[in-house]
Amino acid sequence: MSLTQPAISPYPPKDDLEDAARRMLVALGEDPRREGLADTPRRVAESLTYLTEGYGVSPRQVVGSAVFEHAGDDLVVVRGIPFYSLCEHHVLPFFGRCHIAYLPDGRVLGLSKLPRLVDVFAHRLQLQERLTRQIAEAIDDVVQPRGVAVVVEARHLCVEMRGVEKLDSDTVTACVLGELSERDGLPSRFLQELLGGSDGHRKAG
Repeated sequence: MSLTQPAISPYPPKDDLEDAARRMLVALGEDPRREGLADTPRRVAESLTYLTEGYGVSPRQVVGSAVFEHAGDDLVVVRGIPFYSLCEHHVLPFFGRCHIAYLPDGRVLGLSKLPRLVDVFAHRLQLQERLTRQIAEAIDDVVQPRGVAVVVEARHLCVEMRGVEKLDSDTVTACVLGELSERDGLPSRFLQELLGGSDGHRKAG
């Protein structure tokens, strides 16, 4: 997938999503005409459009001109970026925190753009493993740093609400690129600091 282009063509019309939601209610044995459900298909269409808006946005569109010249090469770390996404297997939410570190190589990214990059990929049907790598690769492509590390901690409602029903469990994924994968001990220290000092989803809750 190109990081300069949206992932897919524009969304299906909201009317199609509303119709699909209405058919789903009927399949569940409900009456979509009753008072409590009369506006539900519209609400479902609107919420799904928002929660998958990342399909229509590319990282470079989000970043724009917010890449700045910077002579320093000290590690930049942003911890605890909250996100919400939808599991592609059950279309149930997963949510948590994203932690990002990168080693600049003459350029830095405006800090407000890092959460926006996270949302570009979180607002799609996702796997946490893919989400983590896509964020890291987008930063690598846009900023061209010497190295990038991304850690994602998340709770998955498909684990907690159905199936094994294991409450309060975290899934942690990491992607390390460039010099950060080569520096002695730095990736492990970075991960230890995050996992030892972060409250993960408890901060998000």
